[in-house]
Amino acid sequence: MTLTVWFSFVVVCVLGTISPGPSLAVVLRRTLSNGRSHGLVTAASHSAGVTLWALLTVWGLGVVVTEHPMLYQIITGVGAVYLAWLGFKALRSSGNPQFSVEGKPGSLFGAVRDGAMISLMNPKLALFFIALFSQFVSAEQALTENLLMTATVVSIDLLWYCGVALLLSQERVIRALQEKTKVIDRVSGLVMIGLAVRVAL
Repeated sequence: MTLTVWFSFVVVCVLGTISPGPSLAVVLRRTLSNGRSHGLVTAASHSAGVTLWALLTVWGLGVVVTEHPMLYQIITGVGAVYLAWLGFKALRSSGNPQFSVEGKPGSLFGAVRDGAMISLMNPKLALFFIALFSQFVSAEQALTENLLMTATVVSIDLLWYCGVALLLSQERVIRALQEKTKVIDRVSGLVMIGLAVRVAL
């Protein structure tokens, strides 16, 4: 893979990653509700899911999903249900006006679960990788090139969402948002439910 081709690949990955969607909504909510550590853990587990999608795509998931539309429908349905569940949970939240950069004490399991599930159960992400990798992967391509593409996608994803979590956990940002946690929960809930409807349709 030439440097020019790799740079083109990076540009497409960056544009796909920073595009607002369910992943951003989940990282935002976890960071604002529970603090920096939860946001970073959500970002890391999301990237773990992205890693799996990227590896599966490089090694043939694209063919499976393309030739078995029923599998795609199942993934779509599960993803929509999970998004709706997250949305209803946010709508029922009473807000957390006392959150800080350290977050609420307790287990980080919920952050790990939400980050991983929002990437693993997002069929749009799978289709994005199929569309993207199909432009750059060939049958005779070396293993090192496939691994480079996978590492590139995962690194961009991790850097972006960790950056989002770190930015939103700054004290001055926290102070500006403390009075608006309930509104943020309501908005993020509506966004995720809307995304669920869009995914299902």
